[in-house]
Amino acid sequence: MQPKIAISVGDLNGIGIELILKNHKKISKLCKPVYCINKDMLISCANLLNIKIPKNIKLYNTKGKFKVEPSKEKKASGKYSYNSFIDGINLCKSNKTKAVVTLPINKKSWEKAGINYVGHTDALRDIFKKDAIMMLGCQKLFVALYTEHIALKDVAKQIKTKKLTKFLLDFYANINSDNIAVLALNPHASDNGVLGNEEIKINKAIKKANKILKKEVFKGALVPDIAFTPNVRKQYNYMIAMYHDQGLAPLKALYFDKSINVSLNLPIIRTSVDHGTAFDIAYKQNRKLNSKSYINAVKEAVELIKNRSK
Repeated sequence: MQPKIAISVGDLNGIGIELILKNHKKISKLCKPVYCINKDMLISCANLLNIKIPKNIKLYNTKGKFKVEPSKEKKASGKYSYNSFIDGINLCKSNKTKAVVTLPINKKSWEKAGINYVGHTDALRDIFKKDAIMMLGCQKLFVALYTEHIALKDVAKQIKTKKLTKFLLDFYANINSDNIAVLALNPHASDNGVLGNEEIKINKAIKKANKILKKEVFKGALVPDIAFTPNVRKQYNYMIAMYHDQGLAPLKALYFDKSINVSLNLPIIRTSVDHGTAFDIAYKQNRKLNSKSYINAVKEAVELIKNRSK
């Protein structure tokens, strides 16, 4: 039996709703999607896109109505995307759906709407009072981020043995692998302290986590500039990066069209596309729309549902 999955529509001034309308048939073969959007807003978007609304489409009546303005950062679209996201979360919390798949929001629009979160993961941490872990990638390679949306100058301050040890153990509890690479922070993994001392703390965390698990799960700290080379990638399906661009710049260079976002360490299943609102192409005609990330996000949600039911 196909599971019900809530799908939050993201910023309606972006490409999310087009992904929904053009891929409904494919998605319906994987699950029973429940789209968090009301009928009026769906009709408005479909008319702008000149796309017919699929028959028997299941909607959750997310409240709100506004004029869609393609490619623009607007308070109204930010508020609506947040309401859609919260409706998707609540459907999961009440067990009316088994997972939520989120389409891209615009952070500036959230800010204009007075929403004090920098993104979905930040909101999820607050909603569930849990240390949600952001993991991105595809079946060939997933990368988890120890720090995410913080200034680069603040990353080193967050490298603390106790905190990193907990992160490693939480990550291990959420994925099925006994072979996980942990990246160093400094070039050349600091060359034994010549270029920094953060690797001392990272290596201590690795040793402590492995000791607690009673097996050598975590490997490293790996030199960052060779971590994503072909020979190293053959050895690992999971890596942990110390900061956002250290992990995501090479990951997106390798797997941008396939990559997804998964929130770990939460009581619900949440996956997402690994791209933004694409304002540069939203609602424009005669251009190709890449749907792989969206379809893969749904596939991963279905797989996670199966794993939890075992």
